[in-house]
Amino acid sequence: MVSRMSRAKAYASDFLSFINASPTPYHHVDNAKKLLLNAGFIELKERDSWAGKIERGKKYFLTRNASSIIAFGVGQDWVPGNGIAIVGAHTDSPSLRLKPVSKKSAEHYLQVGVEVYGGGLWHTWFDRDLSVAGRVFVSEGGSLVPKLIKINKPILRIPTLAIHLDRDANTKFEFNRETMLFPIAGLAEAELNKTEADSIATDVEAKADFEPLSSMTERHHPKIISLVAGAAGVPISAVRDFELILYDTQPGTFGGMSDELIYSQRLDNQMMSYCAVRGLIDSMADTEALAGDDTIRLISCFDHEEIGSESAQGARSNFLPSIVKRLSSLSGIPDEDLKASSIGSFYEQTAIKSFLISADMAHAVHPNYSARYESSHRPQMNGGPVIKINANQRYSTNSPGILLLEEVARISKTPLQLFVVRNDSSCGSTIGPALASLLGTRTLDLGNPQLSMHSIRETGGAADVEHACSLFSAYFNNYAKIEGTIFVE
Repeated sequence: MVSRMSRAKAYASDFLSFINASPTPYHHVDNAKKLLLNAGFIELKERDSWAGKIERGKKYFLTRNASSIIAFGVGQDWVPGNGIAIVGAHTDSPSLRLKPVSKKSAEHYLQVGVEVYGGGLWHTWFDRDLSVAGRVFVSEGGSLVPKLIKINKPILRIPTLAIHLDRDANTKFEFNRETMLFPIAGLAEAELNKTEADSIATDVEAKADFEPLSSMTERHHPKIISLVAGAAGVPISAVRDFELILYDTQPGTFGGMSDELIYSQRLDNQMMSYCAVRGLIDSMADTEALAGDDTIRLISCFDHEEIGSESAQGARSNFLPSIVKRLSSLSGIPDEDLKASSIGSFYEQTAIKSFLISADMAHAVHPNYSARYESSHRPQMNGGPVIKINANQRYSTNSPGILLLEEVARISKTPLQLFVVRNDSSCGSTIGPALASLLGTRTLDLGNPQLSMHSIRETGGAADVEHACSLFSAYFNNYAKIEGTIFVE
C-alpha cells in the first residue's frame, strides 16, 4: 500500500512537470487538455449544439480563447435541475508581456518593450534569466493558425544598476516601470549580422501590397521573429502576430533540506488549477465512480483573474453561467423532451443546489514578518488547504460552506486551516465573490499556503499538492450525499 508521504511526493513531482511545461495560460490549458484526454474526457466545442452529445456517465471538456477551460463529468442519475459540485481556479499569473511594438534600442543594446500584467512584485524580475513563450498566429494553407511556442533558452535580462552607482539601492530600490523595466535582448552589433532568412523576410515584406499595420520585423527585432518562427516550425514570413509572455527559465524544483518545499514561478495560481484538474480526474478514476451520482462534477479555470476577470474568458464573463445553463437543461435529455418554459427553471434550480469552491493560493505565515498576520490565523505550509474568510466579502466563505468542507476533509483525512487578514491590513480577492454574484451559488474560498506571492520565484509546500487533490476528489465523490444535510434557505 502506498503511504501518504510517497503519494505526496508523487503528486508534487507531477505538478512540477506540469508547471515547468506551462509558462503561459495557453500552455497551462493545453497541458490540462492532455491530462483530461488521457483520462478519457471528450472535447466539446462551445459553438456547437450539444443536443444528443452529452450522456450520463461520461466526461467532457471545452475551452474558450485557449486560455480558460471547463471540464465535467455527468452522474448516471443526473436529471435537469440537479446540483453541480464546482471547483473554480485561474490560469494566469502576474507577468511581463511583449508590447505590440517591442523593438527598442539604447546605448548599443537591443531591448524589448514590455507591459506589466497584474500586480507583480516587479523588483524580483531583475537579474533573472528570462525567455518568452505564448501563442503565435501563422499563415498555413491559406488559414491563420495558432501555435504554442516556448523558447527554451535565456534571451532576455533586466539588469540592476551597480551598487557603486546607487548607494541607496539596498534601502530603497525604486524604478520607473515604463523606462527602467526594458529587458536587454543582446548587443546592437549582433543585429548587423542578420541571417539570410532575416533578410529574405524583410525583403518579402518590403515588396508586399498595402498592409494596414507595419510589418512584424518593423515592430519587433528580426532576431526575435526568427526565434519565434523556429520555435513554431514555420518560415519567418509565415509569422503574422503573437501574444508573448516573459518567463523565468529556471525550472520549478523541490526545495528545503528534505524536499518539503517547492520553489517555482506561477504557484499562484497554477498549483490550485492543477489540483482542480487532478482532483476531478482522480474522482472518476474508477469506471463506476459516476454510478448512483445524481450531480455533475465540474471544474472551471479562468484567464485574467489577476487583472479583475473582466474579459470574455474571465470569471466575470458568461463562460461558466452559460455552461451551467446548458447543462442544467440538456444533460441526458433530448431537446424535444424539454419545454422552453422549463429551461430557465432548471437553471435556477441547479444554481441554488450547487456549490463552488473558489481555489486560489493563500498566504502562509512569514517568519520574518509575523507581525503582519492576525495572531490566531497563521497558516503553515504543508498544513493543508487554507479556508479564507473576510467579513467584507473579499472572500465568499460562510459557516455552512465551512461545515460542508469539514465533512469532505474528514472523509479524505485532509487537514484544514483558517485565515483572516488583520483589521489594519488590506485584503486581496478571488473569483469567488464574482461567481457567487453571477450564479447565486453557495461559495467557499480556499487555497494552499505559500510565501512570496506574486514574486517571480514563489515558495509552496510539497505535501499541499496532494492535500488539495485529495480534498477535491473527495468533494466530487461525496457532494451528492453531503449537500442535502447542510442547507440554509
